[in-house]
Amino acid sequence: MDLKKITSIALLITLVVGIQLTTQLTGTSYYLTQLTMTMYSCLLIIGLCLVMGYAGQISLGHAGFFAIGGYTSAALTTTNLLEALERGSGCVGLLNKMGLLVSSTSLFGEPMLTVHPWLACLLAIALTVLVAFAIGIPVLKLKGHYLAMATLGFGIIIYRIVLAVAFLGEADGISDVPGFTLLPGLTVNGDIGNRITNYYIAATILIIGFVLLLNLIDSRVGRALRAIHGAEDAADAMGINTARYKLYTFVISAVFAAVAGILLTHYTGGISPGDAGVMKSVRYVAIVAIGGMASLWGALSMGGLLNFLSLRGFFGSYDDAFFGAILILIMLFAPQGILRLSLWNKFKGGKKEVQ
Repeated sequence: MDLKKITSIALLITLVVGIQLTTQLTGTSYYLTQLTMTMYSCLLIIGLCLVMGYAGQISLGHAGFFAIGGYTSAALTTTNLLEALERGSGCVGLLNKMGLLVSSTSLFGEPMLTVHPWLACLLAIALTVLVAFAIGIPVLKLKGHYLAMATLGFGIIIYRIVLAVAFLGEADGISDVPGFTLLPGLTVNGDIGNRITNYYIAATILIIGFVLLLNLIDSRVGRALRAIHGAEDAADAMGINTARYKLYTFVISAVFAAVAGILLTHYTGGISPGDAGVMKSVRYVAIVAIGGMASLWGALSMGGLLNFLSLRGFFGSYDDAFFGAILILIMLFAPQGILRLSLWNKFKGGKKEVQ
């Protein structure tokens, strides 16, 4: 990384630490709960920014990938496999011998044997990759509003599945999801005593993901993606495998969404069909549009601000209406995002001409 990028990341880390110290000094540490949830959501948003801003693909189904990750991990870590082990299930017995199952006790004092969160996480990511490939191969051949409609259809399918399947809790979703121990002493959960630790865990994961994407867009792959976004036919004529680049970018973005879903589910202790709703996808698209389609920094900053305000109830019962309206306004008056206002750029350009 160049010096400018290193300096920017250092300032971001300083901001993260500064926010935590400020909440501690002012007695507002309860803000860290919403900030932690916001950072996991931002993980999805920067992944979506990669697809929309650099590969030029509009996705209205990323809430579906979020749900695949969250629901898969939640189901595997809350389903009691003790009866299957007692019946002599070979698969469950093998997993138990390999130390991939965890013994615990339910809220009612019943013994439980569930899949280890790390295994559940890996299986959730693997399932997301398979689904992303299965959806991406045919869907990414479409363009414009056809692509948007196809990804919207995918999101609706996922929403109806989680709403109707009893194993996934139907309308109630899945609750009592255990914490996710990443390393000894570092557990993703909603315990108040671990509030600061979880804040820094989320910040670390977000910054790592952000740096990975920054390096990606500054690499040969990033240059190819910008060429595809600028003129796909011309990029294809120059020998760039546009189909492969778009597909891989879509899969990477889906993995970011799944990881966000997994971590946020373990942090909050549950997931519901509302997390897979269409308006969730619209919200993510609106945030990327506000920050600037081809600006990871813009997506990160707007995602952090707007998600935090939403979680604090700033928009009240008009939450979904706000994000829908702001998306329309951005597309009409500032399609490059409010951080790159075309009117402001024209004003500066006009001022130079006058001089």
